[in-house]
Amino acid sequence: MKRSGPLYTLFAGLALAVIMLALNATTGESASSYAGAPGATPSPSPSATTASPGPSASPSPSPSRTARGKTGYAGRTDDDTAAVSVSVRGDKAVAYYCDGRTEESWLKGDVEDDGSMKLSGRDGAQLEGSLAGSRIRGTVEIRDRPYGFTAKKAVKPSGLYRATTEVRGAKIDGGWIVLPDGRQVGIVRRDDEPSAAPRIDPETGAVTVDGEPLTAQPVVP
Repeated sequence: MKRSGPLYTLFAGLALAVIMLALNATTGESASSYAGAPGATPSPSPSATTASPGPSASPSPSPSRTARGKTGYAGRTDDDTAAVSVSVRGDKAVAYYCDGRTEESWLKGDVEDDGSMKLSGRDGAQLEGSLAGSRIRGTVEIRDRPYGFTAKKAVKPSGLYRATTEVRGAKIDGGWIVLPDGRQVGIVRRDDEPSAAPRIDPETGAVTVDGEPLTAQPVVP
């Protein structure tokens, strides 16, 4: 009986050692299995950042034709037989062709973003031109006859003027082109009968027609 005590103690120690080894083995296997398990997502490193794409550069907007202010242009036809003036505001234009004697035509239309224009008037009159820098180069067609022209930017008082009224029962419609060199070309119609226009005062637009004082106004589209 006295010898069995140490044996029990020995067996108890061995049993405890076996249990501890088994626990350690199980714990290590579980940790290993978790770390290598399929689908396990490692936590991102605190220093890892995702670069945000910078703002994309917006293309420069094309110039708006409505941004153009009011500008007048005046010049002569290539054969020097007539004058042409064009008044531009935004995307609209009004033009006047005049030989100062009997032939004239008012035309109007649109101006495109690239400065090109196609204007039309009575009796099939047409004007095609291109605005570039400080001039308009183009062709005006009157009664099926084309005239090339160049109209330079008009600095006031040069430009395009018009007066419409009634004098002694007659309908008066006058158009004037004041060229950059000071020359004037114009026609006054009395009940649609054309004749050379009297000179206007380009500073004020004052003019006398058939003894009646009138005021010619700058033409604006």
